Amino acid sequence: MTQIATQSDQLKTKPKSRRGVPEGLWLRCPSCSTMIYRRQMEANMHVCPECSHHYRISAKQRIDQLADADTFVPMFTELRAGDPLNFVDLKKYPDRIKAEQKKTGQNEGCQAGTCFIKGRPAMLACMDLTFMMGSMGSVVGEMLTRAIEHATAEKLPLIIVSCSGGARMQEAGLSLMQMAKTSAALARHDDADGLFISVLTDPTTGGVTASFAMLGDFHIAEPEALIGFAGPRVIRQTIRQDLPEGFQRSEFLRDRGMVDRVVHRHELRSELARLIDYAGM
Repeated sequence: MTQIATQSDQLKTKPKSRRGVPEGLWLRCPSCSTMIYRRQMEANMHVCPECSHHYRISAKQRIDQLADADTFVPMFTELRAGDPLNFVDLKKYPDRIKAEQKKTGQNEGCQAGTCFIKGRPAMLACMDLTFMMGSMGSVVGEMLTRAIEHATAEKLPLIIVSCSGGARMQEAGLSLMQMAKTSAALARHDDADGLFISVLTDPTTGGVTASFAMLGDFHIAEPEALIGFAGPRVIRQTIRQDLPEGFQRSEFLRDRGMVDRVVHRHELRSELARLIDYAGM
């Protein structure tokens, strides 16, 4: 009885644990390892205030950063993915789509619409890495194609912000067909003297890089963005050679002529407006 009473007294007199810091309030920068106050990073356009590391952001956040306030008009929102292959991996493809929609609040891995950028009318399409790694399936390809065709018909400058892991494996050949479809639409846009500014962000890989992303009149990249077809690890294992430092990063590609300019996120909106003016659109 004495032992039980002693334990009871200890429980009563045990000091209450201090309230911990709310989870997610601080984060460690993956580049410089500095602890950053999340709200400070978000207010800085999702860029590390210490080393300027550019965090990956969603399509909605990208649109908010680039388009003039309250000018973005979304288009093609009725498009939905089918499942003609009855594809199943760890779960059925329709179930995976529904899970992604619930998680992100978005219908697909791309958003497109008309907007103004510093007063200049434009067609803006942004891929969304938060939705199945921004993979290009039939809906994403169709949305981009329609955006290109609308820009051609309305003589609008076209801006596509690429951020993708490549083709969507759940759609197999249907996904690969989007590479040709988007590229053909861009060829018609070019024949009509349309302007296409391709913005490459981290990461831009696979079939996206192998198609529309590298067909711009101007190629603008964010700092240190991974841009390429296969990843560095796959290439290294294939050719069995060490790769140059910074291989497939924005600055490396700029120095070799594949990217025209590397632009900090703070300056991207102004740079797009300047290029639209330069092209006389």
